[in-house]
Order: sequence, then C-alpha cells, then structure tokens
Amino acid sequence: MDLNILSGAIMIAFAALGAAIGNSNLFGKYIEGITRQPEARGVLFGQSMILFGLVEALPIIGIALGILLLFGVIGG
Repeated sequence: MDLNILSGAIMIAFAALGAAIGNSNLFGKYIEGITRQPEARGVLFGQSMILFGLVEALPIIGIALGILLLFGVIGG
C-alpha cells in the first residue's frame, strides 16, 4: 500500500513538472516568434494553442493514473 502512495505521488509530480517545462518552452518560442515576425501573430497563436492542447494531454493522463494509484484503484 505504501508503494502505491509513493508511486502515485511521484507520477503526479513528474506529470506536473513535464507540463510546466513543456508549456514554458512552447510559450517562450511563441513570444520569440512574435518578436521576430509580428505579422504572423495570428498563425502562431493558432498553432501554439493546438500544441498547448497536445502538451497538456499527456500530463492529464499521468495525473489521472497517479490519482488512481493513490487511492488504490490500480496497482494491487
């Protein structure tokens, strides 16, 4: 039981850390692209929102599995 709690907490922590790193890279490059080419702001915004959804999809799955591990639903 204790290993389920530990593994669930680690899974949630790394999912949140991965999402933070991915989002910071994404929006940093978005702002850099706007400063280099301001007329492409609309195209860059649309592409960055699509990528934001893709970056956020995997951590949400990781957090959901971590919560299931914390409450002992999966993992023995």
